[in-house]
Amino acid sequence: MKIILLGAPGAGKGTVAKLLTEMDGSVQISTGDILRAAVKEGSALGREAKGYMDRGDLVPDELIMKIMEVRLQQPDCRKGFILDGFPRTIPQAEALNILLETLNIQLDSVVNLEVPTDVILDRLTTRRTCANPECQEIYNIKSNPPTADGKCKKCGTPVVQRDDETEAAIMNRLDTYNKKTSPLIGFYESRGLLKNFLSLSSKDTVAQIGKTLSR
Repeated sequence: MKIILLGAPGAGKGTVAKLLTEMDGSVQISTGDILRAAVKEGSALGREAKGYMDRGDLVPDELIMKIMEVRLQQPDCRKGFILDGFPRTIPQAEALNILLETLNIQLDSVVNLEVPTDVILDRLTTRRTCANPECQEIYNIKSNPPTADGKCKKCGTPVVQRDDETEAAIMNRLDTYNKKTSPLIGFYESRGLLKNFLSLSSKDTVAQIGKTLSR
């Protein structure tokens, strides 16, 4: 499958993407992953991106698209890919359209995960992350808790609540999403690519996506 995965923070995009890759061998691609990989490889594009990241600046769309172009042409994308949380804005979506046309790649669908705000708040305010930068295993104090004394089951480092996962921070993130990213829903709907899925259970959502796309 070749799809774009949309959804607000806390909609479960990462989990759904991972489960979809297990379904048919598609690869999960996120902007953060490809930027970190390019920097690690030390390519010319990676060095350029590192300069922005080291200064705390946003990597320009033009550079992201160049790195995305390289990534989409790698052999593991031949089975398919899932763009996880990209594009984020209309200009990125328009640039991606041009790139896909240039590479002669046709999207199967744009999948939008719909989750009520109260569910998102519950998911994110109960999330905890391993403080070890080499681990960063994610837990949920309700559904997947760390050890009884609040430590990571994998490496033993204390788990923490990230600053962007307090209720106030989450509401701010959702507001930003609604202003900048949710217009993508209309953008892709007008092109006949959008499919909406209520995402309360990742496994159920993945099953529905698989069934819909196989028709």
